[in-house]
Amino acid sequence: MKVALGFDHRGVRLRDAVFEAVASLGHEAIDLGVDTDAVRVDYPDISKDVGMAIRSARAERGVIVCGSGVGASVAACKIPGIRAAICHDSYSAHQGVEHDNMNVLCLGSEVVGPSLAGELVRSFLTAAFAGEGRYLARLEKVEELERLRDG
Repeated sequence: MKVALGFDHRGVRLRDAVFEAVASLGHEAIDLGVDTDAVRVDYPDISKDVGMAIRSARAERGVIVCGSGVGASVAACKIPGIRAAICHDSYSAHQGVEHDNMNVLCLGSEVVGPSLAGELVRSFLTAAFAGEGRYLARLEKVEELERLRDG
């Protein structure tokens, strides 16, 4: 699986842990920056880069890390087809994929440490969308809501 990874200047604290988790599963990381906290980078820019990588099929999933995870999640969810959520526990990281077809995991570098970040990324990337019954019906309702903002 190709996984788009993006970090703002605060998110770089978890950069190594996130890359290591992706590599440990044998997935390909697409590095969308940044790699230093020396220059301020706004989370909407990183969210856009990760979201567009998924929309264009350059990546199947994405991980965005900012200070809290909140801003990255809010920004990413503005992109049609992107279902991003903050997850700071393993249950949410895998169930978000299994039940809600989440395709972007958002983490807060001020909330979780490197060890937990790696665990969350692995939970997210090893999960698969159930794709049937009530889960599919709910996803269709989410997609219907998404079309409201387009028209």
